[in-house]
Amino acid sequence: MDLGIRGRRAIVCASSKGLGRACAIALANEGVDVTITARGAEALAQTANEIRKTNPSVTVIEVVGDITTPAGRDAVLKACPEPDILINNANGPPAGDFRQWTRDDWIKALDANMLTPIEMIKATVDGMMNRKFGRIVNITSSAVKAPTSRDLSNGARTGLTGFVAGAARRTVLNNVTINGLLPGIFDTDRLRESEVLAEAEKRGISVDELVAEHGRSIPAGRVGDPAELGLFCAFLCGANAGFITGQNILLDGGAFPGTL
Repeated sequence: MDLGIRGRRAIVCASSKGLGRACAIALANEGVDVTITARGAEALAQTANEIRKTNPSVTVIEVVGDITTPAGRDAVLKACPEPDILINNANGPPAGDFRQWTRDDWIKALDANMLTPIEMIKATVDGMMNRKFGRIVNITSSAVKAPTSRDLSNGARTGLTGFVAGAARRTVLNNVTINGLLPGIFDTDRLRESEVLAEAEKRGISVDELVAEHGRSIPAGRVGDPAELGLFCAFLCGANAGFITGQNILLDGGAFPGTL
């Protein structure tokens, strides 16, 4: 399927690894020029080189920096001042009970997972509306539909979702859509390095065994492949996806038990 976005320009945040990387690859495969950003220069360069090798006609710009900071955002927007596509993404805050978090912890979570996406939308949406084309996708979490023990994430991501619910209805008249992708458990570096590694070591089993165990708890019988989310993200960015806006779409292998 040709999504009709060849030659468009995209900013993909936190895109050296995991879900952000998958989105950048999927968009580049559709002929979109991508500006990718992350804090780790080595991983970012590796992803950029892989995209260039697979799609030599696509322009790939690397920006090393932290998208959750003003300096990081300014650098990305300087590299790609008029994006047609914006993929907001950032690592979620740590798990834990709300009783242990301080005001500073909450502000940090809000900055990363609510205010940073809003700032990026604010900086790009007027240009998109003037050009009569824009696709904004926020990668949030399945916790928006089914809150978990991650109190910081629940609050910040739900706040972003509430903001988008209103904004998306005001921008779509100018062919600018804003939607959320709500991933469940995906097989990413973060899952393996931070969330699973300690538990696997404690139980004396391999990381692969524990990931497979998590997968068996999901109706699909497995955890998600980041490429699956990347492809769906690219579809939402397509020229013919202009009638989808203000939506929050679960990609969780059927884990959410509700009907709506």
